[in-house]
Amino acid sequence: MEHRFENVLPEEIEKRSFEIITEELGDIQLDMEKAPIIKRVIHTSADFDYVHNLCFSDNVVQIALSAIKNGASILTDTKMASVGINAGKLGAYGGKVYCFISDQDVAQEAKEKGSTRAAVCMEKASTIPEPLIIAVGNAPTALIRLDQLIRSGQIKPVLVIGVPVGFVNVVQSKELIMLSGVPYIVARGRKGGSNVAAAICNALLYSL
Repeated sequence: MEHRFENVLPEEIEKRSFEIITEELGDIQLDMEKAPIIKRVIHTSADFDYVHNLCFSDNVVQIALSAIKNGASILTDTKMASVGINAGKLGAYGGKVYCFISDQDVAQEAKEKGSTRAAVCMEKASTIPEPLIIAVGNAPTALIRLDQLIRSGQIKPVLVIGVPVGFVNVVQSKELIMLSGVPYIVARGRKGGSNVAAAICNALLYSL
């Protein structure tokens, strides 16, 4: 069997990938504001299910872009997500990328409480003074604790990106966030991941 490869220059691979995505979407019409986010998630995952799985609250893209322009920071639940976000682009507007998952105080508190480090990270997030986008790509416990903190008035993120992947409490935790009253971008169902969380953040940053 002969394999035929496209002759694509390294700097053109991403551009060609997005062209293929657009071709394969065919007659599917994406909302203009949401399209860059959906396409970047597909680009990251090679999974077209995200056309249907990604859920957006009203005006969330404009809310997010305005927040970033005004110096919002991004907090993630994994190092993988945090290193995948374009910190330079975010920093140009005054924002930072935070991830507390490896902090000693977080590990100690989680052990004492019998909780997960991801849940304790959400508590620590409430100490960040600037507007905050919270991007969860791994731990449903982070979303569950975040929902509690939102409802008790201890934290009010400008946006929650809820895309943990897996089987235990994943679906339910995402539904909680969609009912929490805060702006959200959620991958409904079991699919997601740290790469998806980072892709959504970058899609927002690249839209500026």
